[in-house]
Amino acid sequence: MIPPGFEDAWTATWPAAEYAREGGFLVARGEGGGGRVSAARAVGAWTADDIEAAEARHHAWGQPPLFAVDDGTLAEALAGRGYRESDPTAILSAPVAPLAEPPIPPVTAMECWPPLAIQRDLWMQTGIGPERQAIIDRAQGPKAAILGRTQDRAAGIAFVAVHGPFAMLHAMAVLPEWQGRELGAWMVRRAARFAQGQGARELAIAVTRAKAPALRLYDRLGFTETGGYSYWRRG
Repeated sequence: MIPPGFEDAWTATWPAAEYAREGGFLVARGEGGGGRVSAARAVGAWTADDIEAAEARHHAWGQPPLFAVDDGTLAEALAGRGYRESDPTAILSAPVAPLAEPPIPPVTAMECWPPLAIQRDLWMQTGIGPERQAIIDRAQGPKAAILGRTQDRAAGIAFVAVHGPFAMLHAMAVLPEWQGRELGAWMVRRAARFAQGQGARELAIAVTRAKAPALRLYDRLGFTETGGYSYWRRG
């Protein structure tokens, strides 16, 4: 399932360009920003006609129909219409206070806003291009870009934003040659410190289940799974 608090924080901190309500679905217009801002999500009781209306909205926006699904009944209905499951994703959450407690080594993980040119460049290098960076710029409320450094060079990047008691971590990446050296862990802790300063109590992230190293990192840091979803698309 997708926890209600996560649903609200997801929409606020990683916003689509536009939303439209089609019956029981909230449909997002992504403008090339990826599945999280391009999917339809069930936000109430839905009917088969609502699925067709959501599909029509996707087509009107020039994007292929896509659903974020955490419910077996909807999955069955979509399968009957030729959809297939992809990208199973775990929703992970951890209390902010223990994450923020350990001292962070100097110049290892820093926060700023707006993002520095080097941060935008790191996002580009790790596949987070202009369309997804536009989502970061759209997000409202307290937010920060996290820069990770190791051996005198910038090597990691992340985005954290706060909505109510939740802080959401998005667009986190470490350059391949610097992975497995704990830089990611320090970046998460820096994000937690920012979140704590903004009054958030939980830090949450959505991680594709195929990313085993990332899942191990978050497990080691004390994150637990609170829900999950998959994308369903045709073909």
